[in-house]
Amino acid sequence: MAGVMKLACLFLACMIVAGPITADAALSCGAVNSNLGPCIGYVLQGGVIPPACCTGVRNLNSMARTTPDRQQACNCIQTVARGLGSGLNAGRVAGIPKACGVNIPYKISTSTNCKTVR
Repeated sequence: MAGVMKLACLFLACMIVAGPITADAALSCGAVNSNLGPCIGYVLQGGVIPPACCTGVRNLNSMARTTPDRQQACNCIQTVARGLGSGLNAGRVAGIPKACGVNIPYKISTSTNCKTVR
């Protein structure tokens, strides 16, 4: 239960801090976080990717149609990933789009330069 509360606080902090990152993007970190929230258990603990995670990935992919939106989504994902720290399994994170049948034009990684995402 304490872990869930920490995660909820992390999401809230990300929404507050990263929300106004760019004025050009219509996509908010709140939208990114709510769509990808069901994936957190998988990236931290493994197992089977929850169907809600893939639904969120597909929703987010359909929402991020413009370059500013994709860059914003990249920044939001990186903020949450950094907040999760060493418990994050980078390989699991990077494999989620393919496992969910979604093709995205950049690697999901904390080392991705979000400014180059198109």
